[in-house]
Amino acid sequence: MTILCVRFQLPPKYEAALPGLLGLLEDFTPVVQALPPDGALADLRGAERYFGRGAEELARLIRVRALALYGIDCAIGAGPGPLLARMALGRAEPGEPCAVPEDLVVDFLAERPVAALPGVGTATARTLCEYGLDTLGRVAAAPLSTLQRLVGARTGRELHEKANGVDRGRVVPNAVSRSLAAEHPFPHDELNPDRHRRALLATAEELGSRLRALDTVCRTLTLTVRYADRSSTTRTRTLPEPTAHSPELTRTAYGMYAALGLQRARVRAIALRAEGLTPAEEAAHQLAFDPTDDKLRRIEEVADRARAKFGPRAIVPGTLAA
Repeated sequence: MTILCVRFQLPPKYEAALPGLLGLLEDFTPVVQALPPDGALADLRGAERYFGRGAEELARLIRVRALALYGIDCAIGAGPGPLLARMALGRAEPGEPCAVPEDLVVDFLAERPVAALPGVGTATARTLCEYGLDTLGRVAAAPLSTLQRLVGARTGRELHEKANGVDRGRVVPNAVSRSLAAEHPFPHDELNPDRHRRALLATAEELGSRLRALDTVCRTLTLTVRYADRSSTTRTRTLPEPTAHSPELTRTAYGMYAALGLQRARVRAIALRAEGLTPAEEAAHQLAFDPTDDKLRRIEEVADRARAKFGPRAIVPGTLAA
């Protein structure tokens, strides 16, 4: 089985092209899973036999069609499973797909840092590195019982399997998930973390205002940081409860940004995406009994009315978080 992980290089605020690009992938295989805002997984299990071409040839053909039909380039990773395809994507460049054959999976993983494995967070990686398990090869060679004592029974078992190239994931066909996105591009490559945080604040407030205008709440928040070299980093976090409350969105965005540990990064743009949208009336809200939170929510209502009457710039970004 061969899986492709495709990341389209969508220009800012051009995510409307993603459904069409997914249709392009569906010309090769019906088993396509959207990975908003700019990616997808495609299962080529039958396509390789049908077209008589290998994964790398099909990847190059997909890139040519994306450029010809949409003017959008893409990077593609290929592997025997979704996990390996995602990791191969990290080494791929437009025009140079990275494919990991099934018989070379262990070699491909051996020298990769443990933090490169999807699903391994900062805390887990730090714990493993403290015990000398800083590469996936060393994790694969470690006894399962040792890993389970360090990171827990379930996590240890999953980590041991993945480090040994066992990929139990599969591609689940779906449509583009309903979501809202807001992006803050910088006029030039920005290195100042304070300006990054101000951009996060403004973007979170814009997103919260749009959610409240639609009377919806979101369950997850995704942060995408785009860099000067056109690469990007994406992190997703599930919120404690569905919300459209700007301060909560801002706190979550700050947490994801801090976890990236960026140092002197040349940032081109910062984007936030609210996903898992549901009507606000269907969402439960935990009472906080916090007068400060109640005050912020009342101020938020007033600010929303001001924006509706005088336009989106009626409220200076950051005033609600003061």
